[in-house]
Amino acid sequence: MATIAVIGSGAVGSFYGGLLARAGHHVRFLMRRDLEAVRANGLDIRSKDGDFFLPDPKVYGNPHEIGQVDWVICSLKATALDDAYDLIRPCVGDDTRIVAFMNGLGIEDRFAGWFDGDRVFGAMAFVCINRGQPGVVHHLDYGRVSIGHYRDDQAEAQRLYDILAPAGVEAIVAPNLLYARWEKLCWNVPFSGLTVAAGGIDTRAILDTPSLCNVVREAIAEIVAAGNADLAAQGSDARIDPDAMTERMFAQTETMGAYRPSMLIDYLQRQPMETEAILGAPVRRARELGVPVPTVSAIYAMVQAAGLRNGGTLRALKEADLVIT
Repeated sequence: MATIAVIGSGAVGSFYGGLLARAGHHVRFLMRRDLEAVRANGLDIRSKDGDFFLPDPKVYGNPHEIGQVDWVICSLKATALDDAYDLIRPCVGDDTRIVAFMNGLGIEDRFAGWFDGDRVFGAMAFVCINRGQPGVVHHLDYGRVSIGHYRDDQAEAQRLYDILAPAGVEAIVAPNLLYARWEKLCWNVPFSGLTVAAGGIDTRAILDTPSLCNVVREAIAEIVAAGNADLAAQGSDARIDPDAMTERMFAQTETMGAYRPSMLIDYLQRQPMETEAILGAPVRRARELGVPVPTVSAIYAMVQAAGLRNGGTLRALKEADLVIT
C-alpha cells in the first residue's frame, strides 16, 4: 500500500482521500478548517454510492508533520495555488509523485516549474460534492476522475490509475492531459460560470431557463474550438467532438438537481473564486491561438465583476441610490 498526502482536504480531497484510506492506503490529510473536528469525531463521508466513516484518520495541521510520501494529491482551490509549493515540498522525496487534483487550465505547468515534470500528474474530478458540517462530506452524484501525466507518459498515467481504481474511484486515463483539462472546462466554464454571472443561481435554474441554455451551448462550442486548436498546436491528434460534448454536459447536469458548484458557494460566501483558472486562462489561451470566444469572454467579465462587488472594489447600486435629492 502507498503512503499518500492529501494537501487541501476540503470536500474533494476528503472524499477521494477517504476512498484511498478505506482501501488500506496510508493517507495523511492536511487540514485547516476541519482539523479539530476530524481529530475529535472522525471523517464522515455520505455518498450516493454508500456512506462510510473513518473513525481515526491521520490528520495534520502542518505538512512538516506529514513527512515524505509516495504520492501527493494536491486538491487545493486554484485561488491557493501560490501556497501549494510550500505545502507540498515537505512531503516530497526522491520518488514522490504529485497529482494536481485541481480545476483550471495550465495548473500542471506551475507544478512542473517547482518539481521535475516527470513526477507531475493532473486529475479532473467530474463530481457533485459539497462540504457539510465540519468533518462531513456529501457526495451527491458522479465521481469520475480523468487523469493524465504531465509528459503524457501513458505508463506513468497507468501507475496513478492503479492507485485510484482499486479504491473504488471511477478513473479514466485521458488521451492526454491537455485533452482532459479542456474537457473539464466544457462543464466548468458554462455551468459554474453562469451560476455566478446570472446572480447566484443553481444548475437547475440554468436548465430551466432557455436563454441560459443557449448561452451554455455557445460557451461549450467556443471551449471545444479553443481546446481543439490548443491540442493541434501541441501536436496532439486527439479532438473533442462538439455535439457529443454538448449532449453529454446537458445530460449529466440534468441528473444533478439543484446543484451548487464550488464557484457559486465561494461567491455566496464572499470568498475568492477560481475565476482566473477556470475562465481567465482559457480566454487568454484562445486569444493566443486566434480563436474567438465572445460568449466565454462575457461570462468571464461578469464573474470578474461579481468578485469585485463581493470584495468592495466595484460598488453595486442600492434602492436608496434611486432617490434624487
